[in-house]
Amino acid sequence: MKIWVDADACPVVIKEILFRAAERTQTETILVANHAMRIPPSKYISRLQVSSGFDVADDEIVKRIAANDLVITGDIPLASEVIDNGGQALNPRGELYTSENIRSLLNVRDFMDTMRSSGVEMNGGPPPLSQSDRQNFANNLDRILAKNK
Repeated sequence: MKIWVDADACPVVIKEILFRAAERTQTETILVANHAMRIPPSKYISRLQVSSGFDVADDEIVKRIAANDLVITGDIPLASEVIDNGGQALNPRGELYTSENIRSLLNVRDFMDTMRSSGVEMNGGPPPLSQSDRQNFANNLDRILAKNK
Protein backbone atom coordinates (compact mmCIF):
# COMPACT_ATOMS: atom_id res chain seq x y z
CA MET A 1 0.00 0.00 0.00
CA LYS A 2 1.14 3.52 -0.85
CA ILE A 3 -0.18 6.82 0.44
CA TRP A 4 -0.87 9.45 -2.23
CA VAL A 5 -1.42 13.02 -1.04
CA ASP A 6 -3.36 15.62 -3.02
CA ALA A 7 -0.83 18.09 -1.65
CA ASP A 8 -1.83 21.42 -3.20
CA ALA A 9 -4.58 21.97 -0.62
CA CYS A 10 -3.44 19.63 2.15
CA PRO A 11 -2.88 21.50 5.43
CA VAL A 12 0.70 21.58 6.72
CA VAL A 13 -0.28 19.96 10.04
CA ILE A 14 -1.78 17.02 8.15
CA LYS A 15 1.38 16.65 6.06
CA GLU A 16 3.40 16.55 9.28
CA ILE A 17 1.19 13.75 10.64
CA LEU A 18 1.67 11.90 7.34
CA PHE A 19 5.46 12.35 7.44
CA ARG A 20 5.64 10.86 10.95
CA ALA A 21 3.34 7.98 9.99
CA ALA A 22 5.35 7.21 6.84
CA GLU A 23 8.55 6.91 8.86
CA ARG A 24 6.95 4.98 11.72
CA THR A 25 5.22 2.44 9.46
CA GLN A 26 7.75 2.52 6.61
CA THR A 27 4.97 3.30 4.14
CA GLU A 28 5.79 4.92 0.81
CA THR A 29 4.13 8.34 0.74
CA ILE A 30 3.99 10.50 -2.39
CA LEU A 31 2.90 14.14 -2.35
CA VAL A 32 1.46 15.26 -5.70
CA ALA A 33 1.29 19.00 -6.38
CA ASN A 34 1.64 21.53 -9.15
CA HIS A 35 4.25 23.51 -7.24
CA ALA A 36 7.55 22.72 -5.56
CA MET A 37 7.39 21.91 -1.86
CA ARG A 38 9.83 20.88 0.78
CA ILE A 39 9.63 17.43 2.23
CA PRO A 40 11.77 15.86 4.95
CA PRO A 41 14.66 13.68 3.87
CA SER A 42 13.33 10.12 3.93
CA LYS A 43 13.43 7.01 1.82
CA TYR A 44 9.65 6.70 2.38
CA ILE A 45 8.57 10.22 1.39
CA SER A 46 8.74 11.68 -2.12
CA ARG A 47 7.05 14.34 -4.18
CA LEU A 48 5.73 14.42 -7.69
CA GLN A 49 5.40 17.83 -9.29
CA VAL A 50 2.87 18.06 -12.10
CA SER A 51 2.13 20.90 -14.47
CA SER A 52 -0.39 23.55 -13.50
CA GLY A 53 -3.92 23.13 -14.70
CA PHE A 54 -7.38 22.08 -13.68
CA ASP A 55 -7.33 18.60 -12.06
CA VAL A 56 -3.83 17.78 -13.36
CA ALA A 57 -2.69 16.51 -9.93
CA ASP A 58 -5.97 14.61 -9.46
CA ASP A 59 -5.66 12.93 -12.85
CA GLU A 60 -2.06 11.92 -12.11
CA ILE A 61 -3.07 10.37 -8.78
CA VAL A 62 -5.91 8.39 -10.41
CA LYS A 63 -3.56 7.20 -13.15
CA ARG A 64 -0.96 5.94 -10.67
CA ILE A 65 -2.90 4.42 -7.77
CA ALA A 66 -3.23 0.70 -7.26
CA ALA A 67 -6.02 -1.15 -5.49
CA ASN A 68 -5.91 -0.56 -1.73
CA ASP A 69 -3.67 2.53 -1.98
CA LEU A 70 -4.73 5.39 0.26
CA VAL A 71 -5.33 8.90 -1.09
CA ILE A 72 -5.47 11.91 1.23
CA THR A 73 -7.76 14.52 -0.30
CA GLY A 74 -10.56 16.92 0.45
CA ASP A 75 -11.62 16.74 -3.21
CA ILE A 76 -14.83 14.69 -3.30
CA PRO A 77 -14.78 13.97 -7.07
CA LEU A 78 -11.19 12.71 -6.74
CA ALA A 79 -12.20 10.55 -3.77
CA SER A 80 -15.01 9.09 -5.87
CA GLU A 81 -12.60 8.12 -8.66
CA VAL A 82 -10.21 6.61 -6.13
CA ILE A 83 -12.97 4.45 -4.64
CA ASP A 84 -14.17 3.44 -8.12
CA ASN A 85 -10.60 2.25 -8.81
CA GLY A 86 -10.38 0.13 -5.64
CA GLY A 87 -8.45 2.63 -3.54
CA GLN A 88 -9.21 4.22 -0.20
CA ALA A 89 -9.69 7.95 0.41
CA LEU A 90 -9.41 9.93 3.64
CA ASN A 91 -9.98 13.65 3.97
CA PRO A 92 -7.79 15.94 6.10
CA ARG A 93 -10.49 16.11 8.80
CA GLY A 94 -10.31 12.33 9.19
CA GLU A 95 -13.51 11.38 7.37
CA LEU A 96 -13.11 8.17 5.40
CA TYR A 97 -14.83 8.30 2.04
CA THR A 98 -16.54 4.98 1.29
CA SER A 99 -18.71 3.46 -1.40
CA GLU A 100 -21.59 3.94 1.06
CA ASN A 101 -21.16 7.72 1.59
CA ILE A 102 -19.46 9.06 -1.55
CA ARG A 103 -22.60 9.43 -3.70
CA SER A 104 -24.43 11.52 -1.10
CA LEU A 105 -21.32 13.65 -0.56
CA LEU A 106 -21.07 14.22 -4.33
CA ASN A 107 -24.75 15.19 -4.45
CA VAL A 108 -24.33 17.76 -1.66
CA ARG A 109 -21.19 19.13 -3.33
CA ASP A 110 -22.95 19.44 -6.69
CA PHE A 111 -25.98 21.09 -5.07
CA MET A 112 -23.77 23.66 -3.30
CA ASP A 113 -21.88 24.31 -6.55
CA THR A 114 -25.18 24.89 -8.36
CA MET A 115 -26.32 27.29 -5.64
CA ARG A 116 -23.07 29.27 -5.82
CA SER A 117 -23.15 29.47 -9.62
CA SER A 118 -26.77 30.68 -9.58
CA GLY A 119 -25.77 33.64 -7.44
CA VAL A 120 -26.85 32.45 -4.00
CA GLU A 121 -24.37 33.80 -1.46
CA MET A 122 -22.79 31.07 0.62
CA ASN A 123 -21.21 32.14 3.90
CA GLY A 124 -17.51 31.26 3.97
CA GLY A 125 -15.94 27.88 3.63
CA PRO A 126 -15.32 25.13 6.11
CA PRO A 127 -14.14 26.06 9.60
CA PRO A 128 -10.42 25.96 10.38
CA LEU A 129 -8.94 22.56 11.14
CA SER A 130 -9.49 21.90 14.85
CA GLN A 131 -7.45 19.83 17.26
CA SER A 132 -10.19 17.18 17.21
CA ASP A 133 -10.03 17.13 13.37
CA ARG A 134 -6.27 16.50 13.57
CA GLN A 135 -6.78 13.76 16.14
CA ASN A 136 -9.56 12.17 14.09
CA PHE A 137 -7.29 12.21 11.02
CA ALA A 138 -4.35 10.67 12.91
CA ASN A 139 -6.57 7.96 14.46
CA ASN A 140 -8.18 6.96 11.16
CA LEU A 141 -4.82 7.02 9.38
CA ASP A 142 -3.36 4.72 12.04
CA ARG A 143 -6.32 2.34 11.74
CA ILE A 144 -5.93 2.15 7.95
CA LEU A 145 -2.17 1.63 8.15
CA ALA A 146 -2.49 -1.07 10.82
CA LYS A 147 -5.15 -2.90 8.80
CA ASN A 148 -3.02 -2.85 5.65
CA LYS A 149 0.30 -3.97 7.13
